Amino acid sequence: MPARDDIVAIDVHTHPQTEEFLAAMGGRRQQMGQHFGRRREPVSFAAQADLYREQKMMAVIVNSDSETTSGTRGAPNDLLGQAAADHPDVFLAFAGIDPWKGAAAVEEIRRCHGEFGIVGVGELNPARQKFHPNNPHFAPIWEICSELGLVVMFHGGFPGAGAGTPGGMGFKLDYARPVPYVDDVAADFPDLKIISAHPAWPWHLENLAMVWHKSNVYLDLSGWAPRYLPPEVVHYANSVITDRVLFGTDWPVLTPQRWVDEFDQLGIKDEARRKIMLENARTLFGL
Repeated sequence: MPARDDIVAIDVHTHPQTEEFLAAMGGRRQQMGQHFGRRREPVSFAAQADLYREQKMMAVIVNSDSETTSGTRGAPNDLLGQAAADHPDVFLAFAGIDPWKGAAAVEEIRRCHGEFGIVGVGELNPARQKFHPNNPHFAPIWEICSELGLVVMFHGGFPGAGAGTPGGMGFKLDYARPVPYVDDVAADFPDLKIISAHPAWPWHLENLAMVWHKSNVYLDLSGWAPRYLPPEVVHYANSVITDRVLFGTDWPVLTPQRWVDEFDQLGIKDEARRKIMLENARTLFGL
């Protein structure tokens, strides 16, 4: 898969905001708008693509399906596949799956890979989807992703979903702990490439240890304005795990311009910056 010669960065973590994806959020649309201080308004794929073209960036578009636990079906993966086909200079697509759907989830991964050329699966959100990734019940999903060479993205740490509500909308934080749940998957499936999305606060030290220890695990810095990143995350990103740290915004939570402006104030070395913004993602996705 070729990449444009002029791109300066690849945002590995963006959420489509078309009407279909906003509807699939259910009650989380209003709750997360309040939590992040910004109402979720519809944005077309064409408008999102133009935003990233203007920044000379590519973007990974991710999806999610929590129908089993929420009763609301995720937006069709076909929409992401079509968006990637319509804007191949900008978008790379990840398929959203409900891990509780078992064989149907595996078949959906095969279908999306065959029909749309997806490069990954996720964002899987263990807190919201209420599952522990290291449960053997889910092993067939990791097996098919490993077989097809697909990257799997797991949300790590504090979830925006449910934040600030009584009982957190029933979402339990423990599911989002990277060690042992994602660490076990990385150990048991060494050929599986994993993105641990977000610094994973309050378990960011465990997350850094996992990424340093397992060369098949990458860390994306999405979901946090860089000025608020824990100092340990900045230090490790700028040193021992530089080769496996990725630029990500969690758009529309953060715009790419704001993220880059703040990131450039952190004192990251030039070589590390090039890797984090572009080269590590090129390697991970085989661009």
